[in-house]
Amino acid sequence: MKPNDDPFVPLVQENLSLPEPEVGTLSGHWVGRLQGFDLLEQPLVGALAACPGRVLACRSTVPLRSAHRGREVLVIFEQGDRERPIIVGVVEPHPLQDAPAMASAPQQGVRVEVDGERQLIQAEREIVLRCGEASITLTRAGKVIIRGNYILSRSSGYNKIKGAAIDIN
Repeated sequence: MKPNDDPFVPLVQENLSLPEPEVGTLSGHWVGRLQGFDLLEQPLVGALAACPGRVLACRSTVPLRSAHRGREVLVIFEQGDRERPIIVGVVEPHPLQDAPAMASAPQQGVRVEVDGERQLIQAEREIVLRCGEASITLTRAGKVIIRGNYILSRSSGYNKIKGAAIDIN
């Protein structure tokens, strides 16, 4: 038996290099669409040209809410790896380009916008906040109706009641 025939003797090859795992060459920013959230509340992004036909669970550098569902998001890939997407922003619609499409689309339901500093709740006809027997109603005609068993108005500064006519009792 020759020395090289022994199966227990390791073969030594010089300049043996293993191929490095292929990491995608995804550089730059990609635009995708926020599909929703998985059970771990990770954002799910689809419609990425970099990963066609896939929906990816992502990390995010910006706070995302269910109100952002369906919006375009800006995605980068950590170290170019297709399996490590990071959302770096939510793409705001262009006011001039998207205005005709938004104007022609019928408003359905209530629109809510939340950005951390302001909350806007908008409806076509009426908004009602109700708790037990108390309610605040806002109407399309500009009426504000406050109802309750006990209504209190307090101010640490100036408390002003202004109107064309004021009726007390």
